[in-house]
Amino acid sequence: MPTGPDAPYRRLVGVGGIGTGLFFALEGGHDLGREESRPARLLDVRDYCKLHIVAHYPAVLLRARPSGTAFHVVPVGCVGHDEAGRRLRQEMAAAGMDTHFVRIVPDRPTLLSVCFQYPDGTGGNITTSNSAASALGAADVDAVGRLLDRRTLVLALPEAALEERHRLLRLAGAARALRVSSLASAEIDAARERGYFADVDLLALNAHEAAALAGTPLTPDAPQAFQNDVCGAAYALAPAMRLVVTAGRHGAFAHDGSRWGHVPALPVSVASSAGAGDALLGGVLVGLVAGLPLVAPGASGALPGRPLASALDLGVLVSAFKLCSPHTIPPDLTPDALVKFAAIHAVELGPELQTLFEAPSLQGPGGH
Repeated sequence: MPTGPDAPYRRLVGVGGIGTGLFFALEGGHDLGREESRPARLLDVRDYCKLHIVAHYPAVLLRARPSGTAFHVVPVGCVGHDEAGRRLRQEMAAAGMDTHFVRIVPDRPTLLSVCFQYPDGTGGNITTSNSAASALGAADVDAVGRLLDRRTLVLALPEAALEERHRLLRLAGAARALRVSSLASAEIDAARERGYFADVDLLALNAHEAAALAGTPLTPDAPQAFQNDVCGAAYALAPAMRLVVTAGRHGAFAHDGSRWGHVPALPVSVASSAGAGDALLGGVLVGLVAGLPLVAPGASGALPGRPLASALDLGVLVSAFKLCSPHTIPPDLTPDALVKFAAIHAVELGPELQTLFEAPSLQGPGGH
């Protein structure tokens, strides 16, 4: 991994869906019928799409500024000319993101997902198929090409067309940027067919997505076979690709090309798990900017009682912070709040993170 002083990342450029959602708690446990009208309770949950969620953590924890004078976070996507689109752009800007490349599409609504949940916790969702997010095109991606260099983290996430995400990754490869991506389970085969993985440096998947790639489910008590199969499948497609696999209450795994690391989940009172995997990836990206290795040699196991020594460690801490919020982006996240959260849970920050979170802003060259 090209981290630390050899590649001082100053910018994150990401492509993906930008949108919002609603959560309903259904009354009654039977499946929703074709012509049924069912009462449901609207939950006080603020939901966001993947690009917004993942980018929020580097923006806030690295004290990004839209001007690029500190760390520079540049989301690339489309929203509608509606109240939701205006609100999302305002929230991203308030978090420190540069929304110059978030295009407003006048004739399509902002991406919306309506999630419904049965009393047993299962459920589903309905997502707009004609949203502004689907209007993202080659011109939107090409417009950020001038921002890409070896100091850039490039993020390609679902809810935008696979073709445009791949286009950004190819541009990033030519610019020697670090290319990070995640994929939905249903996209794995299409990505394999188009040679997508050859343009990915760091692949982040949840356990279900990793199983779709490897053909082997995760058995948490005996993960070795799963790890071997994930590595075999991934490295057959891209020998230099690194991996992050989130596993819910079982924590997260990462492979840096030579070894696996595993960090158990931090025990917390869970308000909602929605967005926790995206939070973990956001924390990993912050760790890479801080110069931490993806996996630390000799440092693994539960977080309390040892200094955070890897980007994976930080990702698990950030994910735990998110789990305490009902919203997919915790509105109370700040560097100070994360430091206090770590202290409450007996988690010690290493020197790189102490320096990072205590600094008023990242210093050095950046911006356009």
